[in-house]
Amino acid sequence: MAQDAEPAGPRPLFPSLASYSPSWLPGDLIAGLTLAAIAIPEQMATARLGGFEPQIGFFAFMAGSLGFAMLGGNRFLSCGADSTITPIFAGGLAALAATGSADYQALAIALALIVGAMLVLSGIFKLGGIANLLSVPVTVGFLAGISVHILVSQLPGVLGLAAPDGPTFGRIAVLAREIGQANPYTVAIGLGVLAVVMISENISARIPGALIGLVAATLAVILAGLEGKGVKVVGTVAGTLPKPTLPDVTPEQWAHLVPLAFVIAIVVMVQTAATTRSFLSDPDKPADVDRDFLGAGAGSLLAGIFGAFPVNASPPRTGIVAETGGKSQLAGLAAAIIVLALLAFGTGLLRQVPDAALGGILLFVALRIIRVKQIAMVYRQSWPEFILILATAALIIVLPIQQGAALGIILSLMHGIWSTTRAKLVQFERVPGTTIWWPAYPHAAGERVPGVAVVGLQAPLSFLNAPTFRSEVADVLKASAPRLLVLEASGMVEIDFTAAQVLADLLRECRESGVTVAVARLESVRAQAAFERFKLYDILPRERVFHSVDEAVRKLGK
Repeated sequence: MAQDAEPAGPRPLFPSLASYSPSWLPGDLIAGLTLAAIAIPEQMATARLGGFEPQIGFFAFMAGSLGFAMLGGNRFLSCGADSTITPIFAGGLAALAATGSADYQALAIALALIVGAMLVLSGIFKLGGIANLLSVPVTVGFLAGISVHILVSQLPGVLGLAAPDGPTFGRIAVLAREIGQANPYTVAIGLGVLAVVMISENISARIPGALIGLVAATLAVILAGLEGKGVKVVGTVAGTLPKPTLPDVTPEQWAHLVPLAFVIAIVVMVQTAATTRSFLSDPDKPADVDRDFLGAGAGSLLAGIFGAFPVNASPPRTGIVAETGGKSQLAGLAAAIIVLALLAFGTGLLRQVPDAALGGILLFVALRIIRVKQIAMVYRQSWPEFILILATAALIIVLPIQQGAALGIILSLMHGIWSTTRAKLVQFERVPGTTIWWPAYPHAAGERVPGVAVVGLQAPLSFLNAPTFRSEVADVLKASAPRLLVLEASGMVEIDFTAAQVLADLLRECRESGVTVAVARLESVRAQAAFERFKLYDILPRERVFHSVDEAVRKLGK
């Protein structure tokens, strides 16, 4: 598996433009125009999802595009307002201030600055491994839970009903009771836009279905006078341009935002890493995840300065840039300029956009992020991890969303710890007629050498599994009473302090009981360094460390 790139030397600004070719310009402009057509309705909808005015979504898109182009490495990645993180931070901010209030806006700005700083630091210190904190089952469950939140938050607007308060299941129950009072015009608009987007997506991702649906719904409102029939519209969109601003937030409020910012930063890291690895700038080179963390962090910092909220990488928008001929971040910058022009001169076009149309777009987003095929695959192949999907989704749905997201991260870590602690000692046998030693398998006959036991742990040796490892080695020694114990160490990529002490005690016990111990295939550089650092060579002579099990058995087995 290719490793993420380790960039060396200075990091220039606008790296994707450093070797720009004029022949790329037509493709970038077409990609930028297509991206803008996709992003304009999506950013408006995402802003409304978070409790912000539509123009704040435009600010976030422009900030994300400019910030990522400045410092990010991926040529295609689109950064802006994102429906994955918006419900999380909207729920967290709503616990601190009334949605839509001045305090709510100030806290969102402060949150963007904190998230941006965390991401920039993670890029500087090359913490790309943090992106692996969420396992696939936890990520799938996380997205399913987020999807339910989006659906529940947007259904009132699509149905033309007042949005109920309270926990998720309570809101669903209220909507179910009041569905008979739904406004038929609003329902037709919301479901109509949803249908247009879905059909467009099935034909080609390049078709701006959201924009087509939005324009059609707006024309319907104007021509049929639907505003007078109970269809709510966006109303006046302020044509203000982004300007530098600092939030009026107390030190206590800054401190309260840090845990929420950490959760958001983790999710952004996971999604940014997945996006940049899926759309490589150069198929022959690995992704530079750390560099792209810098870009996403710069995007959130600029979003905070512009008066918006945290931004995130968008896999669908990134795919649009890659599929429509984009060659560099100039495509994202062109889209940002188009959005800026709309803000400066065209906000009057948005006044009669129906809220239900934005809701229909978000219903599509919610349905798209549920990974049904992946859920079905996990169900068929790994029942315990399917339970993990359900548990994560339940946490996100039942609890306040920011708490559910934090617990989802903890659940992923616990899953990793559980997997490590499940590692069992494996006994090796020689493949008949060869010098290869292979884990014993019930359906394949192997050879054993009298007086020799070959064992290995196919996991890092750490405080989590060291006691079990020692106990199982003791069982092997008791059962077979070997003269030679060979530890096949290819799976031990790491040995921590606790495990080293356990291993040292085991080596001493074997020496005192007359059992010769050898280590074979100590391949990990970190494990070799641990042997040096923890002075294990003082107990196990270096000449008893071999390149293969066969070599150890031939030299010491007699």
